[in-house]
Amino acid sequence: MSRSEAVALGLTEGEYDGIVDRIGREPNQVELAMFSLMWSEHCAYKHSKKLLRTLPVEGPRLVLGPGENAGAVDVGDGWAVAFKVESHNHPSAVEPFQGAATGVGGILRDVFAIGARPIAVLDSLRFGEPTSERSRYLLDHAVAGIGHYGNSVGVANVGGEVYFEAPYEQNCLVNAMCVGLVERERLIRSAAAGVGNKLVLFGASTGRDGIGGASVLASAELGDADADKRPTVQIGDPFEEKKLLECSLELLDRGLLVALQDLGAAGLTSSSSEMASKGEVGLRIDVRQVPLREADMEPFEIMVSESQERMLCVCEPGRVDAVLEVCARWEVGGTVIGEITDTRRMEIFDGDERVGDIPVEALVDDCPLYDLEPAAPAAPLYDAPARTLEATAARDVLLGLLASPNVASRRPLFEQYDSVVGSRTVRRPEQADAAVLAMPNGGAIGISIDGNGRRVACDPYRGAVEAVLECAANLACAGAEPLGLTNCLNFGNPEKPHIAWQLTEAVRGLGDACRALDLPVVGGNVSLYNEGGEGPIYPTPVVGMVGELPDPLHAGRTGFAREGDAIAIAGPFAPALPGSELAKLRGEPLPDGLPETDVAAVRAAQAAIRDAVRGGRLSSAHDVAEGGLLTAVAESCLAGGLGAELELDVADEERVFGEGPGGFVVSAPEAALRELAERIPVTIIGTVRGESIRGPGLHASLDELRAAHGALAALFD
Repeated sequence: MSRSEAVALGLTEGEYDGIVDRIGREPNQVELAMFSLMWSEHCAYKHSKKLLRTLPVEGPRLVLGPGENAGAVDVGDGWAVAFKVESHNHPSAVEPFQGAATGVGGILRDVFAIGARPIAVLDSLRFGEPTSERSRYLLDHAVAGIGHYGNSVGVANVGGEVYFEAPYEQNCLVNAMCVGLVERERLIRSAAAGVGNKLVLFGASTGRDGIGGASVLASAELGDADADKRPTVQIGDPFEEKKLLECSLELLDRGLLVALQDLGAAGLTSSSSEMASKGEVGLRIDVRQVPLREADMEPFEIMVSESQERMLCVCEPGRVDAVLEVCARWEVGGTVIGEITDTRRMEIFDGDERVGDIPVEALVDDCPLYDLEPAAPAAPLYDAPARTLEATAARDVLLGLLASPNVASRRPLFEQYDSVVGSRTVRRPEQADAAVLAMPNGGAIGISIDGNGRRVACDPYRGAVEAVLECAANLACAGAEPLGLTNCLNFGNPEKPHIAWQLTEAVRGLGDACRALDLPVVGGNVSLYNEGGEGPIYPTPVVGMVGELPDPLHAGRTGFAREGDAIAIAGPFAPALPGSELAKLRGEPLPDGLPETDVAAVRAAQAAIRDAVRGGRLSSAHDVAEGGLLTAVAESCLAGGLGAELELDVADEERVFGEGPGGFVVSAPEAALRELAERIPVTIIGTVRGESIRGPGLHASLDELRAAHGALAALFD
């Protein structure tokens, strides 16, 4: 195969020469197709792997870290929680329903591939402004795809986030996080082992859907011909996934498997070669044994197909019949397609004909890694947002913020998801800042996912720090202590110096924040080249966390719960208007930088809030985020159905509408707040009372607040 054919598959001429050098000859069609996938940005992380190595990956509760299908942390009594977040951005921009649906399917498989039963899904979504016809289309179909897949499999969708910003107009983001539960002794890894052991493919049959997804679609910028890429988007079947899930877990329960791996991006190529690499073995695969749903598929098509709902396992020869019996009982096709060898080579056969022969190391471990050339941009990268709010009176500003797409209630989205299936959900979306799920040992876990691309665009380092702190703050409000972090790094083209600068600074911020909180990064995903003709997306590191709380009955709530409670702002809150939601609504350009955060002080505040929630001393707790202090108070009013009488100077816009980490709106008897004030700053600002939010220069009824906050519902009428 020639250089021009390699370039057409997404490789560079230099990479093609490197392949020739590593295997000692020109690759044939099968081999070049396999290299184009494994050396793609999506699979090899060739522009980000060096940065990812700087992140902290050790922690006292860590069970599985980066390198496996999902990470896991210990939650006590022999139980572990597995979790991971991944992107399906480009597929969703091209075909939003199937792109989002198969994103959910893929992250579910990552979790049950290590032996954990998926118990929850969260999603982090980004679209252009909702006034755009394209953004409305992408939103409607992506949300429908997420709901269709998760609801059909029977895994609760317990939370997430959605932002609307112009830079996501052409390139939406669909990040999905899955959380699973497993007994530690039942965890399984993906490393192939045992020369002579058999390789069994089970699940759906293989077709041409998804061919080129990793190399052509997910590792390049989107352009005007996006519609032509629809054949590279996988087609999902959640009912097949449910059978696959149960079959996989039964195989593991019965101790029949040596290793297990899901087939995601790059299909059979990545799953088999990565298993061989981790186990330091070779594999012999016969593509003619692979069950097909389309006739006359070429060997290279079989190796690179990304057809969904498939798993690859290794088992001992004497257990093959038992494995196939379990597959038959769950009505998922199971077929022996190869075996483990001691050659350290990927040998691909088409019947008796050898059609590929590649050293495993060359394919998986020896992809060239590139040094970024970061440089801060000399001029603003993003246009100022359109002005959409003219009001200056505090009441009108508050109502405008509550109605803004980034603050308005997400209920119209959550209502399309089943948030309680599985009977573990203690706190559903909009009941608390983090989802809470009950555990078999009587405790509970808190789960949150967060990221604010606009803040990171203002300051990649401090914005990334804020993303970590925001996620931890949500857990604190639920009473959960964070145990580990997963991330999805969504950025533009890293070959451009200003994008390389954003990525480098954001990873530095993530690492510093994790070290400051003593949190290990258990794994994650990188999605680059998220840009089109109109420019890059906002740099968007999305952070997912799992935390632990001892008693689900004491899980925190967002809403005010008791008339007569004092309302206070707690924590080292130092808000600023530049980069805030209000600044956006007023059409102000992004500032060049964000205020520095005292991370140690914020961590101390989170610990104090967490302890007070666990001790039942706070009636409610809600961290201050988009829209600032007054917006957070209004959200607590709406969540609890109770009003607030405030003593605030609403003329001080920076104090009441500015944003920054470290602030919490809490309600409790004054004695409890005095106790909290012994640990962190606490200022009483009002009382829970009535059916309105009122104070000097401010009055709005709960009905008015509710009407404004429900503005997003109009998008789904």
